[in-house]
Amino acid sequence: MRRLIASALLMFTALPALAEEVTTYTLDNGMDVVVIEDHRAPVVVHMVWYKIGSADEPVGASGVAHFLEHLLFKATDQLESGEFSATVAANGGSDNAFTSHDYTAYFQRIAADRLPLMMEMESNRMNNLMVTEADIETERNVILEERNQRVENSPGALAREQFTAAQYQNHRYGVPIIGWKHEMEELSLQDALDFYDLYYSPNNAILIVAGDVQPDEVKALAEQYYGVIPAEENLPERLRPQEPPQRAERRITYVDPRVSQPYLTRSYIAPERDSGVQKEAAALVYLADLLGGSPFTSALGQALQFDTQTAVYSGAGYDGSNLDKGTFSVSVAPSDGVSLSEAEAAMDAVIADFIAAPIDPAQLESLRTQFRASEIYAKDDVQGLARRYGAALTQGLTIQDVQDWPQALQSVTEADIKAVATKVLNRDQAVTGWVVSSQEEAR
Repeated sequence: MRRLIASALLMFTALPALAEEVTTYTLDNGMDVVVIEDHRAPVVVHMVWYKIGSADEPVGASGVAHFLEHLLFKATDQLESGEFSATVAANGGSDNAFTSHDYTAYFQRIAADRLPLMMEMESNRMNNLMVTEADIETERNVILEERNQRVENSPGALAREQFTAAQYQNHRYGVPIIGWKHEMEELSLQDALDFYDLYYSPNNAILIVAGDVQPDEVKALAEQYYGVIPAEENLPERLRPQEPPQRAERRITYVDPRVSQPYLTRSYIAPERDSGVQKEAAALVYLADLLGGSPFTSALGQALQFDTQTAVYSGAGYDGSNLDKGTFSVSVAPSDGVSLSEAEAAMDAVIADFIAAPIDPAQLESLRTQFRASEIYAKDDVQGLARRYGAALTQGLTIQDVQDWPQALQSVTEADIKAVATKVLNRDQAVTGWVVSSQEEAR
């Protein structure tokens, strides 16, 4: 067994992480086109990414980006309401859409010979949406019910909203993607149309086609269907209010009788992945795994869950896939009889010890191998590759940044991890939250 494991590790160490076959164009109207070739199956993923998300919404209209995502499945001048998805399904494909703080994206996965049809329909709804007041009423109720199910019925989700709002007090990342309920209730037809008319434009969009396609054929189709759409001359520069320096820790206790297990979480402002400067982000990926990845190997897991049995759960995570500053978080759920104060003190002790002690070279090498294997396996997921490039390009990165990321991960050193840990794990730039069922548990 040891020989088999050693052979597997050697294979992933020796196997080259080749860059994907990626071709890029820019149409005359400013729309960027990215083609990722993968000829192993006669399938294509067609995606349109708009460089607009919830963090770009007008103040007072939170949730309009996600609301508009729903409305794009309504009627256009050529399609009846619901006909878009029905046509995709009738041709053996699947489709959906998603909204984040930084982008809104629409995609279809379908047989490669149906690509012209997908482009025809997707380009049509870029400029020709025909939304009615009845649509607004219906879909507003849909998104409100979605919020009820995902947020209002979940104490953890409600707590996260409060913690995030405390973390980002000036930046729009502090506003939930789905929107604040009282503002969602007031979203109007004009709110949706204003957002649509300004931002759903070719010079604010990226077309990504991945799969069994030829770049020249994609370019010709893109020019035929998207190239005829006029650019938005009044597209504003993408400017957002930034966070001022945080100079003191912020603390919140969230009380909800539905909480079955008290827990604490701490979130620190952290660097995002920036174009040409991905070293810190790569080091933070390692830090998250070393500090709170597997409970069997991570610092928090070993110390709190096994050595002292202080916690029933511990973890860490890094969210650096953003246009602006991200977060690094740690969390602990204490064992029975352990107070949150005791659990937090134990967590802080582990973090201090981690910063002070050397990192096991074997553990670091094991992570390098795992990340390398993950990057190799990712090449088998054509839709995942399309999403990787789409998210990166709408968040300020380049094609080269995406292709440099595997090497950035492999180049991380112990010194890099310790430097970023010292920089980021500063309680003066953190929000610490306790989630409890009663005030009696908040001790």
